[in-house]
Amino acid sequence: MNYYTLPSLVLILAQLWLCTPGMQRKSIKSADQSFTAFRRVKRGWIWEPLFVTEEQITKMPLYVGQLKSDLDKQDGSLQYILTGEGAGSIFIIDEYNGKIYVIQKLDREKKSFYTLRAQVINRNTHLPVEPDSEFIIKVRDINDHEPQFLDGPYVATIPEMSPEGTSVTQVTATDGDDPSYGNSARLLYSLIQGQPYFSVEPKTGVIRMASQMDRETKDQYLVIIQVKDMVGQAGAFSATATVTINLSDINDNAPKFQQRLYYMSVSEEAPVGTTIGRVMAEDSDIGENAAMNYFIEGDSTDVFDIITDNETQEGLILLKKRVDYEAKRRYSVQAKAVNRYIDERFLEEGPFEDTTIVKINVQDADEPPVFTLENYVMEIAEGALSGSLVGVVTAKDPDNDDSPVRYSIVNGMILKRLFSINEHNGTIITTKPLDREIAAWHNITVTATETRNPEKISEVNVYIQVLNVNDHEPEFPKYYETFVCENTFSGQLIQNISAVDKDDSIEGHHFFFSLAQEATNNSHFTVKDNQDNTAGIFTAQNGFSRQEQLFFYLPILILDNGIPPLTSTNTLTITVCDCDTEVNIFFCRYGTFLYSLGLSTEALVAVLACILILLVFILAVLAIRQQHEKSLFSEKIEEFRENIVRYDDEGGGEEDTEAFDISALRTRTVMRTHKPRKNITTEIHSLYRQSLQVGPDSAVFRQFISEKLEEANTDPSAPPYDSLQTYAFEGTGSLAGSLSSLGSNMSDMDQNYEYLAEWGPKFKQLASMYASRRNGRD
Repeated sequence: MNYYTLPSLVLILAQLWLCTPGMQRKSIKSADQSFTAFRRVKRGWIWEPLFVTEEQITKMPLYVGQLKSDLDKQDGSLQYILTGEGAGSIFIIDEYNGKIYVIQKLDREKKSFYTLRAQVINRNTHLPVEPDSEFIIKVRDINDHEPQFLDGPYVATIPEMSPEGTSVTQVTATDGDDPSYGNSARLLYSLIQGQPYFSVEPKTGVIRMASQMDRETKDQYLVIIQVKDMVGQAGAFSATATVTINLSDINDNAPKFQQRLYYMSVSEEAPVGTTIGRVMAEDSDIGENAAMNYFIEGDSTDVFDIITDNETQEGLILLKKRVDYEAKRRYSVQAKAVNRYIDERFLEEGPFEDTTIVKINVQDADEPPVFTLENYVMEIAEGALSGSLVGVVTAKDPDNDDSPVRYSIVNGMILKRLFSINEHNGTIITTKPLDREIAAWHNITVTATETRNPEKISEVNVYIQVLNVNDHEPEFPKYYETFVCENTFSGQLIQNISAVDKDDSIEGHHFFFSLAQEATNNSHFTVKDNQDNTAGIFTAQNGFSRQEQLFFYLPILILDNGIPPLTSTNTLTITVCDCDTEVNIFFCRYGTFLYSLGLSTEALVAVLACILILLVFILAVLAIRQQHEKSLFSEKIEEFRENIVRYDDEGGGEEDTEAFDISALRTRTVMRTHKPRKNITTEIHSLYRQSLQVGPDSAVFRQFISEKLEEANTDPSAPPYDSLQTYAFEGTGSLAGSLSSLGSNMSDMDQNYEYLAEWGPKFKQLASMYASRRNGRD
């Protein structure tokens, strides 16, 4: 048996209608719609296109369509079976006639189609009479969703004065209905608010400019866009969105001064940089489009300046040069404001600038005196006599009353000791001769004060140059240490010399060297001038002898080129050295020293060796002695440590019996057995207790001191130096007697402490302690 599979119901059925031969078409009427059924000439399936409309099911079950085999004799021998998506739960089939029903409401937006399989079997044999066939039930859409603007509200910005038709922004709405079926999802945009400035394209939602708009008139617009589905037909759903459209600024406005004429004033005392006033040009634009620069035009540019305050966009007029009321009292200044950034699109509308006039009046003030020069430079020769004229400074009161002026020097006392000024005419003179070599320049400050108004003071710097006079003789720049070997030959160079001069020279220093007149005839040396401010000292004989003469004193005459020229005689000391021809300065220097002492080199070495041995011996003796003393002192320190018991506890009073162990104070002192010292401890304690009663003038106390002195003298371990041991006498004024622990190492078996109870309540605890100890021993 020939068969074919149920295709996708909408598209594939159309193909079969056009392409499948031998097909016949007939109309089959169902309960709510017309269906087109197809029948093959041969045996096979006969089906109808199966559709169901969402959410229109009011009575269950709802007939959808019928599947039928051409082998069906309608005798009930065939059974139809439905499987696949929703079979049994959403769709059911009549097993006798193949009719399909839907038993639930459907939502196309959740699921738009269902894929099912149909099978027909023989009831008796349960064998299939047709192969399985797959078919689709498609859910038809209805307009049950409203369109929505997902991105609203919208905000857009466009430059002002944009031409008509310029795109501003695009709004987009969505619809949950099926766009492929009917008009449920076909949207149409329209403008509810925003005419006549904007328009919207109905199909795309693109908002465009409908006219040119000026931001300075209105800078923000609220546009309302409506969208409808079903192409705007009756019963369509709709939604709206708001679009805020801001106009951004462009530089389409020129600056304009608020006033065409400004009046300002400035005092002639005002310093350079003083702010005279402000001018303001307004620009309707904002931001950098309103930024402007100010300029001064005309003849006043050298006196006044203007700058822009970038925060307020004001022009600040500044004083560029001091003004003088007596010279000029009024100024007319032309100020211009120009946009800093110009849009070339609007150049044809005119220049983006504006001008205004500023009238500035100069106010008279009582000005301080004014010197004829900003500073003065004067000259005077060094060494000039006291009272010599240096120069004159002049100041004048610029005001009309021409007040007299008084001059003075305000520098420190040092300059006042060198110069003085006539307070009436400004004449500067010296008060003592000047020395250029000490100071070549002197800088003084001269003040001029109005006599009628002493608060008006001005000052000027006066620079005084001390001119050089050739008053210093040339001399050697340093001490020359010159040596000549005993075995030298005639004409040997032994020293190069030069000269210095503290004076200045206009043409540069030039010195001339020669032997002094007194040494010309009998000199052993000659001087050769090198013509470059240096000279060479040469030997004039062969060989020298230290035994005959150790030192030679060569007088050299030096002449400078000053006006007038000055000369000086400088003595060069030449020492004869024990060498052949080459001079070793170190050897010659110390050889000369030994020779002057009358010692040979060998004798000097022996003396140094003896001194070194003596120093080593002394250091060894000191080290041994110091080590011995350190050993004895360490041993003595150990002895001291054996007998010292220290308590740092503060204690809690009489009732505190646990603060310290009193038995430690009664511990018998450990005696040193290695020292041959007489054991007189018992005797000393006995004498000491007696001394507490008789006083320091008693024979017993003196005996105690003598015993201690004898003990110290006979101690072989005592340090080898005298020591002072002090013993303090406690006295006999205490009714309670001594509380000293010096006798704590003796037995207190024979002591009676009953007297402690008589000392009062403060010693009650102590009396009870010792009474209990005595009762325990008894």
